[in-house]
Amino acid sequence: MTNKAPKNRILILGASGFLGEALYKELCQYFKTYGTYFTARKSLEKNKHFFHYDIATDELAAILDTIRPTVVISALRGPFNQQVYAHECLADYALKTNCKIVFLSSANVFDAYSKFPSYEQDKTMSNSIYGHFKIKIENLLMRLPKKHWVIARLPMVFGLQSPRLIEIKEHLINDVPIEVFPNLIVNITTDQKLCQQLHYIINKNLTGIYHLGSTDLVHHEYFFKDLIKALNRPNGKIKYVYTTNDDRFLAVLPQNNKLPNHLQFQTQQFLEEIEQQQNLSQ
Repeated sequence: MTNKAPKNRILILGASGFLGEALYKELCQYFKTYGTYFTARKSLEKNKHFFHYDIATDELAAILDTIRPTVVISALRGPFNQQVYAHECLADYALKTNCKIVFLSSANVFDAYSKFPSYEQDKTMSNSIYGHFKIKIENLLMRLPKKHWVIARLPMVFGLQSPRLIEIKEHLINDVPIEVFPNLIVNITTDQKLCQQLHYIINKNLTGIYHLGSTDLVHHEYFFKDLIKALNRPNGKIKYVYTTNDDRFLAVLPQNNKLPNHLQFQTQQFLEEIEQQQNLSQ
């Protein structure tokens, strides 16, 4: 669904985290963009567009009333029950003000399924606590009129400075084996591509469910082996973790809500970025 986009005031919940910070840098050049942070940093304390928010003790309503955002992007972290309460406050605000909520969800809402990749209209079902939590917030938002929400389901998120990649590099340096799941088929996304996709979704005033992952599917084992190779660590150790004898999927692919071709990407593009970074650092 698409409508003419309004002049947006954007609030990013969790703007000091990996994805939140990337989104702030992407959007602040084009919209009035605000963010919340939890851990004190001088640069954020002095920035009048950033507000301290402790999900355990602070009322989100006070920040919403101050900023009056037209779009709220939720990249929150914290205790699940407190996150649910925060999103209940968001839902109330959205109904009162015509605000839209962009919720960063996860492929884990489908982790109870294994035989196929998952599409937007597939029924969610999870065996994990994390997946159940994401489903709970998705269901909360989907009870609102559709104009009020975007659910962006994400696979594994990487980036040149992502916590996941930093951890892998540390493991390789310290000779710690990297766990791979040989029978798991996945797709990935990157912070850079995700920011471009969400920018487009906001700018075009889109609503609904979006599966924002690479267009190709890869075996978890082969992807991590290729990543280790791209990092120029040919002797990196691998630990194989077998959970099933059959191939299983944990991947989200678009079927109904496809974005333009220039916003699509494949895993090989990320691996090439890693190789280029390694070449520049040598």
